[in-house]
This record gives sequence, structure tokens and C-alpha cells, in this order.
Amino acid sequence: MPRMLDVSDEVRAEIGDEEAERLLGGDSAPGPYDCTSCRTPGHTEQQRTSTVLFVGDETAVLAFAHAACIPSQVVPVSEEQLQGAVRSITGEGGPVAVEAEVPLQAELGVTSGLVLVGGDVQPALVVEPLGPIARPGTTGPVDVFLELLTEQGFAPVADVNEVPGPLQGWSVLVAVGKLHAVLQPPANGGAPQAWWQAHRPMQVADEWRAAVNKTGRVLVFAAPAGTIGAQPREDLLREALDRAAAAGRLVGATMPLAGT
Repeated sequence: MPRMLDVSDEVRAEIGDEEAERLLGGDSAPGPYDCTSCRTPGHTEQQRTSTVLFVGDETAVLAFAHAACIPSQVVPVSEEQLQGAVRSITGEGGPVAVEAEVPLQAELGVTSGLVLVGGDVQPALVVEPLGPIARPGTTGPVDVFLELLTEQGFAPVADVNEVPGPLQGWSVLVAVGKLHAVLQPPANGGAPQAWWQAHRPMQVADEWRAAVNKTGRVLVFAAPAGTIGAQPREDLLREALDRAAAAGRLVGATMPLAGT
């Protein structure tokens, strides 16, 4: 049965006309899927759906999203990201492999808040995966999230009262007053890539935005799944960060502001 698919010219150029027509005809596209943007269910026979092609150095993975969430597009990612992501959406409705069947990126929860550090209120982001993170090329079950981040240059945080050191080449993208992404250096030159990207631009508090515009930087803390949790107030978020630091389960970095 024909699918209600949007295949952009750039996606078609990557996958070829033959594969694009197979998708549109329903031969190689799923019916039900989980939107790669908002993670809620969709169906290619019932609603307009975007084809989103994630392209690494050697591998490409085709995923699907509600057209209302994001347009059909090609998204460059590092091969390590493509190969080493959490296998959370690999069943029916997950990505369709064009060259190799691999999962997409890990799902990360990101919280913005103001944190008192060294007597000053600092804008911060707290990153916590929704599940354990396995090393690329393995299935786990060991959670190596912090180990992978320290290999990227994040430093262990023993005391939240000390500002983490800068992480070269990384930045936090804020545009039109909303949080869009955490950017990392490209693997082989070129433009920075999104290490984390909001499904939709994230609204942040006016106080947080004002603090970011004043300092031009963001403190980014990260902890393994289940360490911080959803905290309703910033004082409780700080307490959770202190507990994580005391337990040796917190890393951090300072990143400049990209955007406005």
C-alpha cells in the first residue's frame, strides 16, 4: 500500500531513485513507527511522515518522523555515534538500514537550571540518559556513559562548587531564546555536529537565558541513568548533583554559548 511519505531531494540523492520509489510504494517502509523526533507512535499509512537519513562515515540509517515534527532531511553524524547508539528503537517501527542495520543515537534527558557554583549563580545543563549506555560495537549490559564522556574530554566532578574546565570545540546552541543542541567538534573537519539535539527547540526560563547571555557559557554536567532524576526545584537539582559528585558519578565541562 502506498505510504504518506515525504522524501526530500537530498534524501533521494543519497538513497537513489529506486530505493525512494520502493519507500513511497510501501515495499520497504514500515507501517507503524516511533517518531525519531518526538518518540511517539506514527503510521506511514495514516499520517504524513518524513524520511530522515542519518549518515555516518561508512553507514547510513533511514528513520521516520512525523512531518509535523521535522521535515525530511539528511543528518550527518559520526560513525561512532551511529554504530554505538542505544538499541532502543530497533524493533518494528525502528530505523530501516540502507547499508547496515544499526540503531540510532542514545536518548538523553536534558534539564536546564541555575546552579550556585563558587558563590555565583551559573546557567547549567544536566544530561542523563534514559537507560544504560553500552560501548560502541557491544550490547552491554555494562553502563559506560561516564567512561565514554571522559574519553571525549569531560572531567570527573568531585565538588559542584568548582567550575568545570572548558571542553575544546564543544558549545551549547541557543537560538531565539530556546535551547536547540549541544554541539561537538566534527570527526573529520567541517561544521560542528549535534551530540544532543532537542526534538523541538526547548523553552528555557527567562532567568536561565539571562544568565547565559551574561556569562556566554554553560556548565554541562552528566550522570548515568537513574542518578539525578527529574527534580521539581533547582535546590533539589543541586542536592542531586552533590550526591552524584560524592558518589563519583558526575562529570562536567564548561561550554561557550553558540547563538543568542
